[in-house]
Amino acid sequence: MLIIRPIALADYSALHRCAVESGHGFTSLPENEELLNYRIEHSVYSFAKADITAPTDEGYLMVGIDSESGVAVGTTAIEASVGWDLPFYSYHIDTIVHSSRRLGVNKIVKLLSFGNNYTGCSELCSLFLLPRFREGLNGKLMSKCRFLMMAEHPERFSSTIIAEMRGVSDEQGNSPFWQWLQEHFFGIDFTLADYLAGSGHKGFIADLMPKLPIYVNLLSKEAQAVIGQVHDKTRPALKILEDEGFTCRDYVDIFDAGPTVECHLKHIRSVRNSFSAKVIIQDKVHGMSVLVSNTSVENFRAVMADVLLDEDRENVMISSEAAKALLVDNGDRVRILVNH
Repeated sequence: MLIIRPIALADYSALHRCAVESGHGFTSLPENEELLNYRIEHSVYSFAKADITAPTDEGYLMVGIDSESGVAVGTTAIEASVGWDLPFYSYHIDTIVHSSRRLGVNKIVKLLSFGNNYTGCSELCSLFLLPRFREGLNGKLMSKCRFLMMAEHPERFSSTIIAEMRGVSDEQGNSPFWQWLQEHFFGIDFTLADYLAGSGHKGFIADLMPKLPIYVNLLSKEAQAVIGQVHDKTRPALKILEDEGFTCRDYVDIFDAGPTVECHLKHIRSVRNSFSAKVIIQDKVHGMSVLVSNTSVENFRAVMADVLLDEDRENVMISSEAAKALLVDNGDRVRILVNH
């Protein structure tokens, strides 16, 4: 069984392993001891923070624990409101028409406009699972447990939820889109730029990024081809979000041009379809497999488990093993997602 829980101070080595294995372009998990420790400490603070009525700078970082070994084998996170401590930049793909009646010419042109229009939105990030644990429903659990937390505690999150999808780069960390920017504006390679941004050193972006819109047709053919495209390893994560109702509204990452997808919190499929039920514990339960979480923030837990629901879905029967993993007793309430 995979158990999702808030990250703890003792999980540093597991988080570092995920940072190493996630590879190039995974900006939210840089191989930086100081930053990783800060993310853990900030997450512990955020989960413990009470009486929140609106999102601010909280960051909720969670790990997936293999129940057999007790080892953290993956990460998943939510940033409650981006842009508080560091600017959140992106490009928007705009379309304009150059026309001349006298010459009878109409030319449609696309532009990349630099800005930070997503400031204040909640961001899904840091979703990573070690390769040998990617079978079955583990990936869906790691991704969708965040929606159960949002559904149970909507006051902690923005009305707009976004996710930056990793763009195209090769095994050496070379990004076709960044190579064009590097040549004309930055002079540093993609892996260094990505590392600096992930480490919180974003000043160079505002200093060196072109202030005026960039005409897409002036980019190299290789750079143009990857705008809005995702890394092969990111396709499963994108498919899950698209099935939840997330769409790209022409915002892309400033480093690798990967798409940013968004959805209104109340329109996310798993938020809409999840429901609360009262727990009845039995030794063993053979029923349908559902995604289930407790209702706590500081002691949040989520698992995939077999349950039996009564006709009106007011009560749910779960096994003693699942109850132990979820830290719940008879009569407690849990949040359930059936059609995962």
